[in-house]
Amino acid sequence: MTVLSTAYSPCPNDTFVFHAWAHGLVPGGLTPQVTFADIDVTNGLAERGALDVLKISYAALPYVLDEYVLLPCGGALGRGCGPLVLTGPTASKDPADLAGRTVAVPSERSTAYLLFRLWAEQAVPGGLGRIVVLPFHEIMPAVRDGRVDAGLVIHEARFTYQQYGLHSLADMGEAWEAATGLPIPLGAIVARRSLGAERLRALASSIRASVQHAWAQPQDSRDYVLANAQEMDPAVADQHIALYVNDFTADLGPDGYAAVHGLLDRAAAAGLVPATAPGALDFPGA
Repeated sequence: MTVLSTAYSPCPNDTFVFHAWAHGLVPGGLTPQVTFADIDVTNGLAERGALDVLKISYAALPYVLDEYVLLPCGGALGRGCGPLVLTGPTASKDPADLAGRTVAVPSERSTAYLLFRLWAEQAVPGGLGRIVVLPFHEIMPAVRDGRVDAGLVIHEARFTYQQYGLHSLADMGEAWEAATGLPIPLGAIVARRSLGAERLRALASSIRASVQHAWAQPQDSRDYVLANAQEMDPAVADQHIALYVNDFTADLGPDGYAAVHGLLDRAAAAGLVPATAPGALDFPGA
């Protein structure tokens, strides 16, 4: 048995997807030693080459491809699931008025922030002001309390921002889909290249089996999901899973890879991330 140091978020989509693998319910001989961490933390861990398997932002992928391989399953892509830009109820409804304003984001390496910057190049011609990085669960209170002018939110905030009296100024997913027609690449699963092709293929098979188990036996993961969901309402947790766990989670497929290439190529052309070398996203033996 090979133990792999692994980090993913405590959010319902990750705990739902990885429950079976983390609890020895799928074959493969590769066992995760799990650490729960916010996406900003896992992005940093990947850049330091600290763990074997991580859930990271697609925006962080170009910085870690020398050390890590993109797995073709387990991540988060989709449609209608993009990050939102939130403002207070009395704020301007014109995105151009974000010029020079303070915006809270979950990570400067997050896909949400990358999508936001691509959007802002067109929608905020005056240029953004100060960017503040906060854990995603602190962003809505910061906007509500006036500590920042706007917040870029992810995850279950799509379902709960109105409880904070906030307004959705723009949907980054809608902007991305309108511009490209592609699904939105959000979170990637990466693993050390040094594991070798055979173990990487076994790992992908185990994760894919974990996804299939989650769909076939959703009650098995229920306690694990809710125990780590930061007191989230069970109905919101279910909405979260339904939105972020889909066919792309089981297999990126041609559309998923096209979305990833599209995001990274556009971002590189805008000078926001390093260019991705040809073949760098290929999975060994695929």
